[in-house]
Amino acid sequence: MATFLYKLGRFAFRRRRFVALIWVALLAVAGVGAATAASPAADSFSIPGTEAQRAFDLLDQRYPGTNADGATARVVFRAPEGESMTDPANKAAVERTVHALQSGSSQVDRVADPYTAKALSKDGRTAYAQVSYKVTGFELSDASKDALEDAAKDGRDAGLRVETGGNALQAIPETGATEVIGIAISAVVLVITFGALIAAGLPLLTALIGVGIGVSTITALSSTLDLSSTTSTLATMIGLAVGIDYALFIVSRYRAEVAEGREREEAAGRAVGTAGSAVVFAGLTVVIALVGLTVVNIPMLTKMGLAAAGTVVIAVLIALTLIPALLGFAGARALPRKARKAGKPGRADKASKADVAGEADGRDAAAGERPNMGTRWARFVLRRPIAVLLTAVIGLGVVAIPATSLELGLPDDGSQPTDTTQRKAYDLLSDGFGPGFNGPLMLVVDGRDAHAGQSVKAAAARVAKEVRGLDDVAVVTPPTFNKAGDTAMLNVVPKSKPSSVETEDLVHDIRSTADGIAQDTGARTLVTGTTAMNVDVSQKLNDALVPYLALVVGLAFLLLMVVFRSVLVPLKAALGFLLSVVAALGAVVAVFQWGWLSEVFGVEQTGPIMSMMPIFMVGVVFGLAMDYEVFLVTRMREAFVHGERPGEAVVTGFRHGARVVTAAAVIMISVFAGFIGSSDSMIKMIGFGLAIAVFFDAFLVRMAVVPAVLALLGRSAWWLPRWLQKLLPNVDVEGEGLRTQLAGTGTADGPDADAAREPAPV
Repeated sequence: MATFLYKLGRFAFRRRRFVALIWVALLAVAGVGAATAASPAADSFSIPGTEAQRAFDLLDQRYPGTNADGATARVVFRAPEGESMTDPANKAAVERTVHALQSGSSQVDRVADPYTAKALSKDGRTAYAQVSYKVTGFELSDASKDALEDAAKDGRDAGLRVETGGNALQAIPETGATEVIGIAISAVVLVITFGALIAAGLPLLTALIGVGIGVSTITALSSTLDLSSTTSTLATMIGLAVGIDYALFIVSRYRAEVAEGREREEAAGRAVGTAGSAVVFAGLTVVIALVGLTVVNIPMLTKMGLAAAGTVVIAVLIALTLIPALLGFAGARALPRKARKAGKPGRADKASKADVAGEADGRDAAAGERPNMGTRWARFVLRRPIAVLLTAVIGLGVVAIPATSLELGLPDDGSQPTDTTQRKAYDLLSDGFGPGFNGPLMLVVDGRDAHAGQSVKAAAARVAKEVRGLDDVAVVTPPTFNKAGDTAMLNVVPKSKPSSVETEDLVHDIRSTADGIAQDTGARTLVTGTTAMNVDVSQKLNDALVPYLALVVGLAFLLLMVVFRSVLVPLKAALGFLLSVVAALGAVVAVFQWGWLSEVFGVEQTGPIMSMMPIFMVGVVFGLAMDYEVFLVTRMREAFVHGERPGEAVVTGFRHGARVVTAAAVIMISVFAGFIGSSDSMIKMIGFGLAIAVFFDAFLVRMAVVPAVLALLGRSAWWLPRWLQKLLPNVDVEGEGLRTQLAGTGTADGPDADAAREPAPV
């Protein structure tokens, strides 16, 4: 692989105009496709295999025209203190609003009048009008949303308090200025790392091109593949982070090769052949983790994972081809000012060489050169491996403690910021009709296969009677039958709020009761509704977590065994990842569920953690964590293969890689943290979770746990059974085959030419 990538890097450098033109053309084509694409048909959220989804599907079949998936809105009216909604003036204002809602948009299916539907609170001060639409929330036109807001305004002008909730108000999440700040921080880190504006600008430029192609392609295909706005947001988040990091590693290795005295084309080839191999395998681990989300069988999660994986593939290809091409355009301007002043970069003095390499400065105190921070830290860990290991592990364990109190759920209007109309409507309904009113359960009684002599009416009546007797049930509505008379629908209002444990227990109790009735009558009862769907999603994700972990970690373990040709190094990498992700989940619970530092991170409403968060973090964080493992440990493996003792190899890996890995981690953290400013609670939580997970993994696990464990293992860290050595392919990530080949052709110029001719130790 190293030889192929070496040739690819040299080709891209030599034919830079051609390579750059191809990528610009791809960006243009994707942009045109995005600009001319139709709007997404819907933002469907289906959970195959769950009872709640089966009930929704049954409703679509048995109640044609009801459009169970259509958007809904609740316009909530609150009378002033001392007045009632039945007062003539207030009633007239509500009726005018209802009429405006009915005639305001052709997408409206029906509007339930509060007085006809008896949607009045016991104290008479609160009423609501239910608006049902023919389309989903993401298909609603701006005109329909404006009509909804105008109707609410008419009610306010009449002196009533009017708030609107429901999924009709879904909007594309906004990330705010913090995303721009994250990119700006990345730019500053790159300038500090490289000491040259051109070199700092290359990773940013190529990352933006990659994200532009990826997101534009997602937009172009959104209608065809039913992709939501969250899909492109995740692709942007992951694409920016890995795009900058992968380019950073290629540019850093290029500068190091130039510092060794090589011509620029040769340096570009070697950079892609060595660091590029690490980029390929790091990208593969991320892709495996993201594509593995398909095993959960939640379409929304699958699409998010596949789209983000596609963006990662683009980032890898850009790092391998466009970066060497742009380095060819940049020439000496990609090097620091000192190196440019020294004349020909390949013949610069020692000080200039170290400055050119960036991460290679201060190689060895014994050679008369000043050790850098990575060297000093590695030697510190080697002297005190047990103390460093225990400190890092105990520290991560303490942070992980809140994860034991993890509560899962899906966001609803109750998780919205308190200043939004959705949250205000939610609170008004809760005060007027009870906490459970915002999360009613829907029961569908299917009598088509009922036993002889058993009618669906009798079965529905029995269901209603027994459910009323359950704990935590406030109201059970009379059954509504379809035209065929073989299906009934009932609504159950719990006493507790939708996200409570009591409501979840009620869902299970109703299903147990329904199973008993089905055995007696043959009529099956399915429980659905948003609250029941949330319960099913949480259960499905919990059931899928262990198989997903086994699949992703198993595949990545095999991949890392191929990369490092070791058994213990991949095992250590996987265990370190588990430490990172559990600690990150603990931090997420502390901030978003317990409310610690909530004001600092802009969390206006605490509550259960999004159900998809644990499995999503496992997938994404595992892939990103393996990035740093590959980039840092491949340099150690390279040094060990070239004859250094295990401890020396660890120091060499940190000397060459610590500065760049640190910069890459800071960049990735800043990019993810930029999404904490999103108006969408799910995006905010994902941004925080990924940022803190990268922090834990890069600075505690990879920078502390990894060298400490390698120091304790010594030569055993690189042990691989002989029979396994024969089975595993040799992908030559460390470039040993490339060095040998170049030595034979006389192109292994530079100070390490003699070392390249030495055979790898057995």
